[in-house]
Amino acid sequence: MLPDTPLLLAFVGASLVLALTPGPAVVYIVARTLAQGRACGLASVLGVALGNFSNAVGAALGLAALFAVSSTAFTVVKWAGAAYLVYLGLRMWRTAPAVADATPQAPVQAVRRIFRDGFLVALLNPKTTLFFAAFLPQFMDAHASPLMQTLALGGVFVAIACCTDCVYVLTASLVAPRLRRAARHAAWGHRLAGTSFIGLGVLTALGTRPTR
Repeated sequence: MLPDTPLLLAFVGASLVLALTPGPAVVYIVARTLAQGRACGLASVLGVALGNFSNAVGAALGLAALFAVSSTAFTVVKWAGAAYLVYLGLRMWRTAPAVADATPQAPVQAVRRIFRDGFLVALLNPKTTLFFAAFLPQFMDAHASPLMQTLALGGVFVAIACCTDCVYVLTASLVAPRLRRAARHAAWGHRLAGTSFIGLGVLTALGTRPTR
């Protein structure tokens, strides 16, 4: 299911560079961490990872081919994802806390909801499916099963991205306490995160940003 060692190392190196490059998913994860704490950031990482792997499965099953020939299908999914990002941003504006030095709380229900949000944000990005369809075949063997190879390589890429996203979360969680002490109101952290989600929604709708 995986290529020979030299080609696999090349794939891992290329995947690491792509995963470290900040994109919408990284901005989303960092914003969640700064606004709601490390637990919520890690929940977002897991949700995004599952959504990305679902896109890899979609690419393996031919969903990318559908998007390539049907602009309507691509447009519907893209706008659905953009609308969901804007909805998340507006929700964060409405629920921003008013206490300046409050410590972010992450009850089980909130973590589950944030996991779901991260999953939907990643899943509703059709460019991720097209990315897998364009990137993964460069490292595949034409004589082996394309389905199994796509799933295996997609899983490796998602695992690498999950690790780099965790690094972003840990870094952001170290910076967050200083930002909260410096801010006059903790609500501005939520509003800043909400604004970033709305901006990501607009950028997703316009199709001007890379997959991650």
